[in-house]
Amino acid sequence: YLSDMPSLASRLSRVEPSATIAIANKARTLKAKGIDVLSFSVGEPDFATPTHICEAAKRAIDEGATRYTAAHGTPELRAAIATRSFERRGVKSKPTDVVVSVGAKHTLYNIATALFEEGDEVIIPSPHWVSYPAQVLLAGAQPVHIMTSEANGFRLSPDQLRGALTENTKGVILCTPSNPTGSAYSEEQLKALAEVLKASDCWIIVDEIYGELVYGDFEQKSLLTVAPELRDRIIVVDGVSKTYAMTGWRIGWMIAPEPVAKACAKIQSQSTTNPTSCAQAAALAAVAGPSNAVSAMRAAFEKRRSIIIDGLNKIDGISATMPDGAFYAFANVSELVGRSFEGRTLASDLELCDFLLDEARCAFVPGTAFGAPGYLRISYAASEAQIAEGLRRVREAVSRLT
Repeated sequence: YLSDMPSLASRLSRVEPSATIAIANKARTLKAKGIDVLSFSVGEPDFATPTHICEAAKRAIDEGATRYTAAHGTPELRAAIATRSFERRGVKSKPTDVVVSVGAKHTLYNIATALFEEGDEVIIPSPHWVSYPAQVLLAGAQPVHIMTSEANGFRLSPDQLRGALTENTKGVILCTPSNPTGSAYSEEQLKALAEVLKASDCWIIVDEIYGELVYGDFEQKSLLTVAPELRDRIIVVDGVSKTYAMTGWRIGWMIAPEPVAKACAKIQSQSTTNPTSCAQAAALAAVAGPSNAVSAMRAAFEKRRSIIIDGLNKIDGISATMPDGAFYAFANVSELVGRSFEGRTLASDLELCDFLLDEARCAFVPGTAFGAPGYLRISYAASEAQIAEGLRRVREAVSRLT
């Protein structure tokens, strides 16, 4: 016998494990030991899935929804998604343009597999969600990171986009509202980017998973709405996880030009096959049902947003701008990096996160994970009491730094 184990695929060396999951796992380990840890690290609403959605899933099981469906989703759900998208975006889509997958992350993975290959470049504004570049790399393509600035609201400018486009650009990924920053693009800003993209023939992937969670006077617009002339190259990604507090149900989808939808349906037929049948029934109830629970969650998030931003700005060495949407504060902690605790210098935002987990018993995600060293992503998908206690703990811990 040969004693050496066969090698793993070389593509695995291109990516790192998800930092958000790693932080969450460390926090869970501490909690399992009986340590009181407040988690602000995972992008998951703390509300229960609305009752009518859960009841729809129960009925579906009782009525026999325990078998395979079409690989790309039930006809009823795809039709409801197309209808709901028209109501939100004002652009008609056919059910054949819709592919339902096992969460929006799976949708994005299918898209990367269908579109990108060796030699392709994919433009990703930073700070970025951790899985965008990983999925591009796994497809064999090269992420092209464009660093945005806090001064510009963490938004990609038309000049930055124009300067990054090359003959090898195969795709551009936009997330609005953004994970991790909460920033979003206005109608005029999207139009300006669309003008630049008219000169390219690349695919435009717009992640709108947080699109119904915007606050204040901000008006959410889709690139599909403001640039219908680009619709043959626009792929919208959405799902039920954030809007309806359904992260564990794992239902996401794309609305894409039909050739892309067919390609992704083919890929899915050879990987997961269909999303869970009863979860699709739940998603149908969410998309086609009443929205009063969503309005209540949005109001709660908006109130928490004000509490956490105000509180962060009162802590020495931390500042945070008001996000337009999602449920994240992206706090600038660059003044804290380099400070010391008990003789140990906190040389990075990663070390600062470890310090806050150990000393404040609060879990955050370092900005480095999102391509933005010197920041922390802080989820305010937590109760007002938890936010207040977290702010108190962080304030006390930071006061002990020298």
